[in-house]
Amino acid sequence: MKIARISAWKVELPLLEGRYTWSNNNFVETFDSTVVEIRTDSGLVGYGECCPLGPAYLPAYAAGVRAGLRQVGPGLIGADPLKLDVVNATMDRLLRGHPYVKSALDMACWDLLGKATGVPVHTLLGGVEAPDVVLYRAIAQKGAADMAKSVAGYRDLGYRKFQLKVGGSADEDIERIRAVAGEMRTGEVLIADANTGWTLHEATRVVNAVRDVDVYIEQPCATYEECLSIRRRTSLPFVLDEVVTDVHVLLRLLADGAADVINLKISRVGGLTRARQIRDLCSATGIAMTIEDSWGGDIVTAAIAHLAQTTAPDFHFASTDFNSYVTRSIAAGAPVRNAGRMAVNDKPGLGIEPRLAEFGVPDIVLGA
Repeated sequence: MKIARISAWKVELPLLEGRYTWSNNNFVETFDSTVVEIRTDSGLVGYGECCPLGPAYLPAYAAGVRAGLRQVGPGLIGADPLKLDVVNATMDRLLRGHPYVKSALDMACWDLLGKATGVPVHTLLGGVEAPDVVLYRAIAQKGAADMAKSVAGYRDLGYRKFQLKVGGSADEDIERIRAVAGEMRTGEVLIADANTGWTLHEATRVVNAVRDVDVYIEQPCATYEECLSIRRRTSLPFVLDEVVTDVHVLLRLLADGAADVINLKISRVGGLTRARQIRDLCSATGIAMTIEDSWGGDIVTAAIAHLAQTTAPDFHFASTDFNSYVTRSIAAGAPVRNAGRMAVNDKPGLGIEPRLAEFGVPDIVLGA
């Protein structure tokens, strides 16, 4: 089997709640996602998706996905998509770094591998460990009272884990954390996610001020070293996200005891192939994971669910149903939220079928 053609579409995903706001006044109202199709000479077709969280979050941006595809794609024409390690090594030779560019291509190859073998991706990733996975809900940054008020509505949808977007001024964030913590019930979990937004002195003030609150502190500062410094100043459970970019960082994190939980984002590490490596190392060394991505629609949500459901429940902290945050469905067969949880189907590959008729003419076509 050989790759005959690679196509890509820009697909806009408007937010259901109108706006998503996080640290340093960053916000997005419509997500720019890229859907990738890999068509083979045997007639099998695989799909992937990549959706960066705007240009101000990580070193990744939506137009960069498509620019990178034009750089990498021609070198994959004629390659065997089922040889996942070879495909990834080829992409790394064609383009140094920029793992997010490669994620949708790698994801599409996993979809093809499942279809070629007649099994779902979750079987290829090691087999289902749980019938479904628990979800968290991100609470976009607003005033403390509004954020606290939103908990009840999300609870009614079945969520029991809440990720509070902080990373503003220390005083306001202390108020936000205390207000939302006051709404928590027994068995519910609160994460205060600064998304790199605090300086060292601000983060120190916050963790000291909320030391009596049952809350996880997530990615307080921009660099690994700054976060490690804050980790050593607090007894609160600690999550690292944006700085966890590859296996090398994970090995350092393990040696330093820098976190109790990591956020494993598929596109940030380059796709399911690399995400599986990190997942397995975390499971072997006792680190729990929020398994997710930077953002996305139905295809990304399906990939998240396949990886999450093949993770031992003891090490799966939470995942995200991104397709419930947006107003548009881009693929049939994707997981849907059910009482704060989601599950994949047992169809071959990712188990999804993109709504290509709604996408129009591809923005990129490479190959025959």
